[in-house]
Amino acid sequence: MAKTTKIREKLALYEKLMRLDKPIGILLLLWPTLWALWLSSYGQPSWLIVWIFVLGTVLMRSAGCVINDVADRDLDPHVARTRERPLASGRVTVKEALVLFTLLVVCAFVLILPLRSTAIIGLSVVALFLAASYPFTKRFFAVPQAYLGVAFGFGIPMAYAAHLGTIPLIAWILLLANVFWAIAYDTEYAMVDRADDLKIGIKTSAITFGRFDVAAVMLSYAMTLALIAWVGTLLHLGVLFYAGLGVATALAGYHYTLIRRREPARCFKAFLHNNWIGASIFAGIALDYLRQSGWAI
Repeated sequence: MAKTTKIREKLALYEKLMRLDKPIGILLLLWPTLWALWLSSYGQPSWLIVWIFVLGTVLMRSAGCVINDVADRDLDPHVARTRERPLASGRVTVKEALVLFTLLVVCAFVLILPLRSTAIIGLSVVALFLAASYPFTKRFFAVPQAYLGVAFGFGIPMAYAAHLGTIPLIAWILLLANVFWAIAYDTEYAMVDRADDLKIGIKTSAITFGRFDVAAVMLSYAMTLALIAWVGTLLHLGVLFYAGLGVATALAGYHYTLIRRREPARCFKAFLHNNWIGASIFAGIALDYLRQSGWAI
């Protein structure tokens, strides 16, 4: 009985290490992937590819969280919000974390094998490199959130490669939009930890932008929405797409009311609320293609 309890406790720690108890990261990684899956298939994605990408998103985000905590194991104990993480508190060893990271990566790689595409395999190696290297960019890159945007958005070119066997310009525009979105939402996130981050000497966009942080967030939202609108224009999407984009714009405007006073709790609320921006954009894409196919008015 004691052994069973110990196993359950250890599994609970692994769950926390992978942040499965905090799914917002999965959602922020998943929404741009879903945008690309629907856009690259003109609203008719292969459901096998969809499920592979959804499961792959969960696995790779989990792997990214594990390697992030390995990289930050000496920094997290000095930050109020992260000091109780399994690695920072010493309840999980570095060896355990690296074994878990390897297992997650291997599972993600096996998952894409049914696609039988050398392009996908090559892109997956790049995606792994981005996920594994992102935590270290906080040591030297003034805006690591931009790098995060590439890492979190790399499902976009992979989705196009899976459906079309090629990566058109639209995919890169969509990836750039995701970079600006990541700068927006992760700056909101970084505004929560700014005092601690200044003490330990890491770089974040909230520190780099300084007193222009709120303006930078709102400008990043504007660039995100403008680039996605450009994609919609290139693909001749209709009213429902722009309705979804309009909802996303209104939500971004609401975020200004949350972050303008830079209160940590409200900045964190704005960060979490980005799930609805991603969902609104996806809903507009999916519904517009349904309208075109005759399933929606």
